[in-house]
Amino acid sequence: MMITTMSTVFRKALRKVTIAGVAMVMLASPAGAQDVTIEQVMIPGPSLEGNLEGNAATRDIIVYLPPSYEADEERRYPVVYALHGYSSNNDAFRGDLARTDAVATAFAAGAQEMIVVMPDAQTLHNGSMYTASVTTGDWESYIAEDVVAYVDENYRTIPAREARGLAGHSMGGYGTLRIGMKRPDVFAALYAMSPCCLEPSRGVDPAMLKKLRAFEDPADTLELGFFERATLASAAAWSPNPENPPFYFDLPGDEDAVTDPVARWTANAPLAMADQYRSALMTYEAIAIDIGDEDWLLPGAKKMDEWLTLNGIEHEFEIYEGDHVNRVSEQFRDKVLPFFSDALRTE
Repeated sequence: MMITTMSTVFRKALRKVTIAGVAMVMLASPAGAQDVTIEQVMIPGPSLEGNLEGNAATRDIIVYLPPSYEADEERRYPVVYALHGYSSNNDAFRGDLARTDAVATAFAAGAQEMIVVMPDAQTLHNGSMYTASVTTGDWESYIAEDVVAYVDENYRTIPAREARGLAGHSMGGYGTLRIGMKRPDVFAALYAMSPCCLEPSRGVDPAMLKKLRAFEDPADTLELGFFERATLASAAAWSPNPENPPFYFDLPGDEDAVTDPVARWTANAPLAMADQYRSALMTYEAIAIDIGDEDWLLPGAKKMDEWLTLNGIEHEFEIYEGDHVNRVSEQFRDKVLPFFSDALRTE
């Protein structure tokens, strides 16, 4: 069954009820797989309050509950937090996984049952980069504190680091490594799928920068192309400037910037950050990175693998046949959930 968003097709395809503000659906699973329940609930995000872009602090999370959750009321479960990519949201990520019914099928194939949580990290410029920015909000704390606390308080989790994993695709893979470096107290295992933005910045095309500087209202940029909007999102995340309205960031080449924006972007690349966080990465029970052999991000992933190997950090690294997006569902089903099944604590 193909699920993309909470569209008319989605509503007709699934049995849906709403209880106390929680949208719930029961996925009809393939033969041999038991049903999983999906809830979509609005939660507060104190860490996002007051951001200069006006990104919503209260936003939804999607929660997959395993087949035994309703029947076994005493059982507690490990949790995997799954981060979506740029120019996407958690509804789209759910749609990707629905193509193979990844969660239910993984459980049916032998992965231990767990809760899977998908936050929404879409912002004015189409993606938060999962950073802490006065302009976009503190997304690191939102994921590691606000979302985790809500899930632990409202679901039967095993509320311990050893039972929490963090995964993500593309921008979400970047967020997995970034947050993982900074919050080893919260998560015990990391899986980065086709992670972006690993290498230090080489700057931005001058013609693009000239075009972007011509805009005076952020609302006028919403119809720009993927890479143009991604440049704006990167600036909002990595070179914020609360004294530079209405965008509240500095672009590479801005002569009045206090600190060179390119240097600030470089400082936010995991390959530039990694030496500072080696000891944190050493504490993880398991780390994995995967990427397609036709993915344009392959060089950065290889360098991350090389750095982890050089520094004696145990990890798994897979290059599979595919591009940046065509095997997300299969990898989540066949690799990501089995990986966390082995890595995370159960009762």
